[in-house]
Amino acid sequence: MPWRYRKTEVVVARDAKGRQALLAQMESPVPDCLRWSCRDVGGWIRRKGFPQYEACFTENGINGQKLIHVTCSTLPQIGVTDFQDMKIIANLVRDLLGVGEPAWSRSISLPRRDNMGLFLEQKSQTGANHDLLTYNQFILEQGL
Repeated sequence: MPWRYRKTEVVVARDAKGRQALLAQMESPVPDCLRWSCRDVGGWIRRKGFPQYEACFTENGINGQKLIHVTCSTLPQIGVTDFQDMKIIANLVRDLLGVGEPAWSRSISLPRRDNMGLFLEQKSQTGANHDLLTYNQFILEQGL
């Protein structure tokens, strides 16, 4: 059977807005909230029914990149101390990011998070290398 070549279309974005749209398509599994500012995160927590915690998120600089670190363990450090609220907010953050709750029975030989969680931890750091990192690149580099 002869080789079949598939014609590949190369798309070139001519302006910044077009480049951003192309990048968003290329990183489709990455949640949009990763690009949120502190104000965006504060607005989101307010819309989810927790206006009393909006300042906790904004004043502590919790932006979209830092959301991966928001867990029941870290919420008291930013001023969220009601246990029921902590459980709900941690669950909302996991849902927003598309990462599951860590299983208590997970083997210690496995990574502590799923692939998306590991990627989001990398993206939570700042710097040119982390800002430019794509999900596909991360998967290839990590051999996942």
